[in-house]
Amino acid sequence: MEVIAKHPYYKVQREVNVIEQKNVEYERMLVLYEDKLVTQHREFSAEHIFDMSYRELSGGEGMLYVHTSKGVFSYNVKSDPSEFIQAFKQLEKRILERKKRENR
Repeated sequence: MEVIAKHPYYKVQREVNVIEQKNVEYERMLVLYEDKLVTQHREFSAEHIFDMSYRELSGGEGMLYVHTSKGVFSYNVKSDPSEFIQAFKQLEKRILERKKRENR
């Protein structure tokens, strides 16, 4: 399946050992395909995603929210995901058009 869009997100994980506690940042990727959205640990069917939104926080970072039939999932991002969200919106239109054709 061909990749439609990608956008990096970050997961901060606290790691503790005998000597210290530190926060480690892991870069991961949101990958949008024609039929699904894939993250490091989840996969969402495109038909079960209702919306995507973005809220900018201080320092140019923000939160990308993926609204699905199983709830809202948030992802820390360091760059504006507008192009990624726009790619999803275009995919959503194609899915709706396909459903209309199938229901005729």
